Amino acid sequence: MREISAKTKRRVKKRLSAEKPTIWVGKTGVSQELLKEVDKQLDKNEMVKIKILKSALESSKTKEVAAQIAEQTRSSLVEVRGNTFMLYKRRKK
Repeated sequence: MREISAKTKRRVKKRLSAEKPTIWVGKTGVSQELLKEVDKQLDKNEMVKIKILKSALESSKTKEVAAQIAEQTRSSLVEVRGNTFMLYKRRKK
């Protein structure tokens, strides 16, 4: 996971707070398809909001799943709130 500045965190939170999640983690958990979709959306928008359904959280906590997805997509975990979290990845030029 990469650290990002407080300014960037504020910008991401401000922009995504009113948005609905664009990706849902379901019963299957963190699959390759899910990671590909997260990567695709991060490449396009730099930031993504993800919600984890209760059925996917039987054995693990939201922060653990969020950290796992952030690590595997090489993105930064901006915030975890409830079962929803935000990721940020700087776009390649």
